[in-house]
Amino acid sequence: MTWSVAVAGATGYAGGEVLRLLTAHPEVEVGALTAASSAGSRIGDHHPHLLSLADRIVQPTEAEILAEHDVVVLALPHGASGAVTAALEELTSSGGAPLLIDCGADHRLTSQQAWETFYGSDYAGAWTYGMPELLHHGETRARAQREELAATRRIAVPGCNVTAVTLAVQPGIAAGLLDPSRLTAVLAVGYSGAGKALKPHLTAAEALGSAQPYAVGGTHRHIPEILQNLEVAGAAAGCVHLSFTPVLVPMSRGILATVTAPMTTALREAPEPEAVLRAAWNDAYGATGTGESLIQLLPEGTWPTTGTVLGSGTATVQVAIDRGADAVVAMCAIDNLGKGTASAALQSLNLALGLKETTAITAQGVAP
Repeated sequence: MTWSVAVAGATGYAGGEVLRLLTAHPEVEVGALTAASSAGSRIGDHHPHLLSLADRIVQPTEAEILAEHDVVVLALPHGASGAVTAALEELTSSGGAPLLIDCGADHRLTSQQAWETFYGSDYAGAWTYGMPELLHHGETRARAQREELAATRRIAVPGCNVTAVTLAVQPGIAAGLLDPSRLTAVLAVGYSGAGKALKPHLTAAEALGSAQPYAVGGTHRHIPEILQNLEVAGAAAGCVHLSFTPVLVPMSRGILATVTAPMTTALREAPEPEAVLRAAWNDAYGATGTGESLIQLLPEGTWPTTGTVLGSGTATVQVAIDRGADAVVAMCAIDNLGKGTASAALQSLNLALGLKETTAITAQGVAP
């Protein structure tokens, strides 16, 4: 069977990466490519690397156009998906509604208060969370989230920074080895994470040779989503406290998250704390080929780098004890457009359609 897939917001970075993966998917056919202000232009004017789609004309993002497809991927700015999905659901209320996959933030948060506090717009409701590897309390290997994705028709793809932080620390939270009340996360983030908007601080003259922190002091919109995930993994509700600082660095793609957390007494007093710690991450992600297909726990003493995951749907992780600080350091590297967005969308799409989870997702990076 072949499924038709429309992509709304096709001219942006996320939309372009979704399309790059879809063109290699053996079970889908790329349908309508839509956008707002760029409707009427060629997709090749925005994504010249998508040679097989270059002459396709961008259509307006209208519910009537999107509803004709089996799957709709929404790669729209935050706050824009809610209205589109509401129109789609009204149009298809009598049946035949497409599978909807939202790469934006509109349907990620289960708390209306958190949405209104961090986004300041109307709450659109929560959908099934599109992180197959998300641990649920009591799990050592992710199962429950995959079951939810296999049974849903509405999927919210995680935020890219959220993915990096969650994958870095969730094994330790789930195993009770990390104290979630004092987490510190510092992220090096590539410029594509800021989108295509033309802003002075995103120009080459400002960006090259400079590192720029942003959303400092607990203001970044991904914070409540990270807290939500860690509570799902086993942290007590309201007990997760996170200092989160992202820094734009001169690279086009990638995120390197460094998360520091205090050890719990259980870990500190274990006969061999390093072995206990590594066992928790190994239980969660396993060795390549026997555990998570798209998460690689690196050999001891080897640290994640963004270069090794460039262009891929893979996350690399590592964990160690900093005895001088009485803390654990956990790291994760992802491509923000790959595992951070488009690859997660395809993983979820595949699960919802009953296909092999990694179909059309590459685990190999690009070098140099």
